[in-house]
Parts: sequence; C-alpha cells; structure tokens
Amino acid sequence: MNYSVKKTEEEWKAELGLERYRILRQKGTEFPNSGEYNMHFEKGTYCCGACEEPLFESSSKFNSSCGWPSFDESIPGKVEYIKDTTHGMIRTEVVCANCGGHLGHVFDDGPSETKQRYCVNSLSVDFKK
Repeated sequence: MNYSVKKTEEEWKAELGLERYRILRQKGTEFPNSGEYNMHFEKGTYCCGACEEPLFESSSKFNSSCGWPSFDESIPGKVEYIKDTTHGMIRTEVVCANCGGHLGHVFDDGPSETKQRYCVNSLSVDFKK
C-alpha cells in the first residue's frame, strides 16, 4: 500500500516505543480491558497513535463489553480495510489510511444502525478533546 507518511521501521520504532510499535507496525493486540481508552467516553476525536490523523469521533464510541475501545463508524476516508486470514479466521483489519498503522478489526455485529463494531487497540490511538 502507498501511504502519505513514510518512515523506515527503525524510525517508527524509535518514535513509537516498543509496545506501540508492536501494535501499530507489527499488528499486535493489547490484552482485553487493559487499554486507556476502553471505558473512556469524553467528547473529542481519536487520532492515529503513529501520525495523529483523525480517525474516529467520540460520538461513534460505545461500550461493547469486548475489552477494547469500540466505534460504530470511522471518519469517512480515514481508515483502510484489509482482509485478514491470520489465526485461522477471516476478519477485516482496519489501518490508518495516512500511515498504514494497524488499529484493530471491524466486525458486522455492532448494535447501532451501522451494524459495525470497530474494535481498536487503545495504544493505536490518541485522544484530542
């Protein structure tokens, strides 16, 4: 994929730190219920933890009880969708459309009219009031 933000893996690692690098660049996952934004419901915008691109508005966040921050929609054009067949499953990975950072996955079991549940790692986003 061709992203606007381009850095070497060494630059990403130095900039993000080991744990954020593992999640955003190596497609890692946080332990459930461990993330800062899991039960966070302030008004604002959730931005990419690697490049600060706005990704999700707080109005789309909901408590899914899955252990990770959940949203029922992204800001249009801000995420890309990639078929993920790892771990013996077929899922849809979501990445930042600006830098390619791994955010999490989207599922078709959301409770709102969108029927979407974006299940996102807290370390893959930053919050801006």
